[in-house]
Amino acid sequence: MLPQAFADTLLVPTPQAWFEYAAAHWQDLLIDHANCEKKAASTALSLIFTYQEDMDLTERMSRLAREELRHFEQVQRLMQSLNIPFRRLSPSRYGEGLRKAIHREEPARLLDLLLCGALIEARSCERFMGLAPRLDEPLSSFYSGLAASEARHHGLYLRLAEQRYAGQWQQRLEYLRAMEAELVTEPDPLFRFHSGLPEAVSAAN
Repeated sequence: MLPQAFADTLLVPTPQAWFEYAAAHWQDLLIDHANCEKKAASTALSLIFTYQEDMDLTERMSRLAREELRHFEQVQRLMQSLNIPFRRLSPSRYGEGLRKAIHREEPARLLDLLLCGALIEARSCERFMGLAPRLDEPLSSFYSGLAASEARHHGLYLRLAEQRYAGQWQQRLEYLRAMEAELVTEPDPLFRFHSGLPEAVSAAN
């Protein structure tokens, strides 16, 4: 069941089998989590460069980028303390799937970027909340703490969309959240923080 805070953003909850698999493969999860924090910071920085004339947006994205980079540093320190070496991981189809839906032309492009940001942050929070009780310390407490940050980021992206596209954003969100729902529930060849259900689990079921 989805947390109430995301019921109007996310269409479906993460399958319970994904949480079980993730808890058993927490080392891979942590490595990809570090990548996700870098990508989140990069997205905020990209919005700053692309929409420089929107000073409210750029100020908020500047703060967001700094927070995402602090989270990245925290994940790296956890990896070091838990003796998890970094290794390069291929990206999941989740981000690419959402990117394919983003309009190329303005003003629709900015709306899509903001709504996709809200979807990603909401899904991250939902997964942190579901993972925390399944993981040992220090990851359990760490993910519980991050859930609050992701909830704030979800709210920020959604408010920015509402402020700039009053009366226009809801219909577009319906389309994007349906696409996001497919990406997190369909069988996935790769296990990643934002992946769908790993194919090995789907085949076993």
